[in-house]
Amino acid sequence: MRIRRMSVGALTILAAVVASLGANAQGGGGAPAPAAQGGGQGGQRAAGAPPPPMRLVSTDISDGKPIAGKFTCAAGPEAVSPALQWMQPPRGTESFALIVHDMEPRPRKGVDDILHWMVWNMPASANQLPEGVSPASADLPDGSHQTNGFAGQGGNFGYRPPCPPQDVPVAHHYAFEIFALDQKLDLPAAATRADLLKAMDGHIAGHATLVAPFNR
Repeated sequence: MRIRRMSVGALTILAAVVASLGANAQGGGGAPAPAAQGGGQGGQRAAGAPPPPMRLVSTDISDGKPIAGKFTCAAGPEAVSPALQWMQPPRGTESFALIVHDMEPRPRKGVDDILHWMVWNMPASANQLPEGVSPASADLPDGSHQTNGFAGQGGNFGYRPPCPPQDVPVAHHYAFEIFALDQKLDLPAAATRADLLKAMDGHIAGHATLVAPFNR
């Protein structure tokens, strides 16, 4: 019986058919390989959504709206600090610091404006300051500390109410800034805002602000 020689092209086709049949047998009848999980490009897992930003809110003041008189020098000695609440601090927060300042004045044409209140080393579990924090002591019950740029003057170690010049048509803007920090701060009771800012530098994990105008 004469055996007919196969051409090189025919052998190549035959080899491809055999290989295809073998692959189908191993793969369960030709079912496609499962797609990579994660839905990202190149089979990589898609990155999760970023955490929500830290927020500062208040039942007493609203961002962009004038401050009520009871929280200003218009109330005289009866003026009190507004209630503040913050939420969604970042992971790793170890303490909070608050700075309240009047952004308009520039004494001596410097970078500093007028400080009205600052509180530091509020514990990581804290999420609010109530209305009417007592200004009578630099030390607060939760272990935090407060000052105002004129600590102890008139028996006031805490909140100094906004009090811009009278009859000035342009309102002053008062910023309430809360900072989430990745550590507690080692500062003396007589610390200045410059001391606080220097200590916070490199440790700010989160930040939120309310700005409210006031004029008389």
